[in-house]
Amino acid sequence: MPLPRVVIVGAGFGGLACARTLAGRPVEVVLVDRHNYHLFTPLLYQVASSLLNPSDIAYPIRAVFRRARNVRVWAGEVTGVDWERRLVHVAPVGGVPQAEEPGALGYDYVVLAMGSTSNYFGNASLAAAAHGLKDLGEALALRNHVLRCFEAAARERDAARRQPWLNFVIVGGGPTGVEYAGALWELVRLVLVKDFPELDLGRVRIVLAEAREQVLPTFPKALGDDAEARLRKRGIEVWRGTRVEQVAGGLVTFSGGRSLQARTVVWAAGVKPNDLVARLGLRTTRSGRVRVDPYLRVEGHERVFAIGDIAAVPYRGGEMPQLSAPAMQEGRCAARNILRAVRGEELEAFRYIDKGIMATIGRHDAVAQLGRWALKGLMGWLTWLFVHLYYIIGFRNRVAVLLEWAWDYFRYDRPVRLIERAREPPALEHDASGSPAAPRGG
Repeated sequence: MPLPRVVIVGAGFGGLACARTLAGRPVEVVLVDRHNYHLFTPLLYQVASSLLNPSDIAYPIRAVFRRARNVRVWAGEVTGVDWERRLVHVAPVGGVPQAEEPGALGYDYVVLAMGSTSNYFGNASLAAAAHGLKDLGEALALRNHVLRCFEAAARERDAARRQPWLNFVIVGGGPTGVEYAGALWELVRLVLVKDFPELDLGRVRIVLAEAREQVLPTFPKALGDDAEARLRKRGIEVWRGTRVEQVAGGLVTFSGGRSLQARTVVWAAGVKPNDLVARLGLRTTRSGRVRVDPYLRVEGHERVFAIGDIAAVPYRGGEMPQLSAPAMQEGRCAARNILRAVRGEELEAFRYIDKGIMATIGRHDAVAQLGRWALKGLMGWLTWLFVHLYYIIGFRNRVAVLLEWAWDYFRYDRPVRLIERAREPPALEHDASGSPAAPRGG
């Protein structure tokens, strides 16, 4: 008798936690993701700020499940789900051919864990001009762009025309915005100042714009105020209660009548559920997240679970924050409930254990709220280092990140300052049998 098949859509924190919990259990697991790696997104900003290599925070999904004979990995992009026939439709990505059942995967249970994408709240000018920080491609594009800005500034003789290349606007004062602002400041003041002696890098302006009245608005006010003070001490301008209204022709216009000529706008202000959610025809909340019951099952679908950033899990009068810790706990709970359902047992309600929140500003400076404990400065920073090292997947990656951090700490240097873009690979052709043929132009 065949084992029940569980299809997990997305190999982020939630999807990976779900698959790992099901590994070695009496179910067949198919994990589908458009990438062949799991990405440790909390450190994306360090790739964007030339501290880490992409391979330091990405780990091959297949390597995670080498010893799990019941887990298969599909590289593909889910385009839809047939709820009546229980089929997940998958399109190939990057020329990777399908291995079986062209374009469809049958399932007994499906777990939706597609994650989130940047939300520009309908501001078309921002969407067109801003750099996001949601995936490796965006992080590498931002790294290249920032380095090119300094190269362009070094060639520009006119001071007025040079300044926009040295102005950086970061939109959003949450953890991503705060951490990138601090990392960018360190890149400029500790590293690039040695690379560009012809530039007065004291003229670099880093502006952190937050629409609300507190930096790190999900943190206790005392920690938010402390983080703001540490940012300002570094010379980073913090504009609270300020929204970006338009970006046009290199001019960034803010609420309240402010404006700034800047060649760089970084978006770290909000996310929304993956676009696939809107195409699945599921019940959603005003935020666009999928409605789920206490067991993380999608309303109206007993065999479908939703977890992570796309799931509207109730929490403190609102919805669960779109963070990695809730996603991992939800993934494990969904896996346990699938196993319970297979055995005919009663499902368990999801209960979130809040393990705290933290954000780093730079060397020796971070803030963290761990239960009743509020940590700032050096203690917060050391705690942040330990927690992030612990959760990175792969021993090699942990060692690589630790060595890169140590090199930067002692040498005031970030060696990953390459302006480079990968060439698109030649498209794979297929013969009549569906097998990949040799690429053209070889």
